[in-house]
This record gives sequence, C-alpha cells and structure tokens, in this order.
Amino acid sequence: MSPNQLCCHRPEVYLALAAFLFAAGVFGLVRRRTLIGMLIAGELIFSAASLNFLTFNRFFVEDPTVGQLMALFIMALAAAEVAIALSIIIAVYRNYRSINAKAVSELSG
Repeated sequence: MSPNQLCCHRPEVYLALAAFLFAAGVFGLVRRRTLIGMLIAGELIFSAASLNFLTFNRFFVEDPTVGQLMALFIMALAAAEVAIALSIIIAVYRNYRSINAKAVSELSG
C-alpha cells in the first residue's frame, strides 16, 4: 500500500482537518466585523461538526446510517440558518445602510 492510500485510512487526518475548520470558524467569528463574514465563519463551524460526525461514523461505528443522518441534519440546519441570517442581514442593511456588526450594535432607537 502506498503512503497516499494509507493517509486516507486514518481518522486522525480527518479529525485534524475538522479541528482546523473549527478553529478557523471561531477565529472568523471573533475577528470579522461584518455580519456576512460572521455567517461564513459559522458555516465553517457547522462543516467541522459535520466532518466529525462522518469521521466517527466511518471509523468507529458499525451502523453507517447514524453519522450520515446527523450530517444531513446539520446540512439542513445550516441551510435554514443561512436563509434566515441573510434575510436579517438584508433587513438590517435596508434600515441602517451598514452590515458592520459594531455600527449596528451602537445604533439606538
């Protein structure tokens, strides 16, 4: 077996990738100033959770449908979150002419 094939048969590779996605998502939530940037960072966190479910499903569980159903549930939840968040962002932009989270939070009224 070649080293390329061996790499894909270890759960540590996928868990490290999920940890990187999660860390990038948290960093994006902390550092981004726009609402759309925060939304994309939240999607990275959802992707990390989905990858974790699929990794544990592939390597540690006998029934393959459990992790796949959880990943589908996370995808549906992420799609609903994006639809609602984008509609809120559009409404905020129409009212305040800004999608900067700090500018919106400082407004009173």
